[in-house]
Amino acid sequence: MTTHLTGTRGDWLAARLDLLNEEKELTRRSDELAQRRRDLPWVRIDKAYMFETDEGRAALADLFRGRSQLLIYHFMFGPDYTAGCPSCSSIADGFNGVATHLSNHDVMLWAVSRAPLLKLADYKRRMGWTFPWASSFGSDFNADFNVFFTEAQQQGGGIEYNYRNEAPAPKREPLAGKTVQEWKTQDGEGPVAQVAAMTGTDVATFTRERPGVSAFAIEDGTVYHTYSAYARGLDGLWGMYQWLDRAPLGRNEHGIWWRRHDEYGKH
Repeated sequence: MTTHLTGTRGDWLAARLDLLNEEKELTRRSDELAQRRRDLPWVRIDKAYMFETDEGRAALADLFRGRSQLLIYHFMFGPDYTAGCPSCSSIADGFNGVATHLSNHDVMLWAVSRAPLLKLADYKRRMGWTFPWASSFGSDFNADFNVFFTEAQQQGGGIEYNYRNEAPAPKREPLAGKTVQEWKTQDGEGPVAQVAAMTGTDVATFTRERPGVSAFAIEDGTVYHTYSAYARGLDGLWGMYQWLDRAPLGRNEHGIWWRRHDEYGKH
């Protein structure tokens, strides 16, 4: 027998209507925050960022492809990774089908990563994705938008991510070559080590890359940065969590449970 609170249909309806009022208030508040995002001052981009794409080298302005708005998902896939971050991969599963709709509503959606284009293309093919994905390898783009940090920054406490300064990272034993299962049993390593192992890297290498989303506008050929969000600011873009938040047990998480969509049943 369930240990959860039970009741009559009338009990449920009364509680549901009370919750509905709060959900409506949250929706209204979300609309207000969305307007505040749009009201942020735009910052002109003067640096000449270059990317490698399936269609050749491209400037930031080229990524708009004739639209007036550009959204970039900062996908964690560094040059030393053997595969993309599984968390970013789950998010990408969600926006893969959305990109087409956005492109027909004056918004281009791209993923951008530091890994070379060939590595991105191989992984994209494996995942069956169709959204455009550019390599920023050799560019300052990721560093300037606070989604890539050097080893010196990591060790010296020079990382500012999600608008906060981080303490210097402790040195950790490399994870390269070890399996996720082995690292699940290591005391003190935590979930980051598990995810790092899934990308074929150690914790330090893995966490020099960070996830985020940035928005840009173009007017009269001039590109402007309008918005960026990081860390849990991406929750709303991680589609599976929006569904889990409506499931009876919610997120119900105990460590890293998700995998790339072609890996379930293999671990």
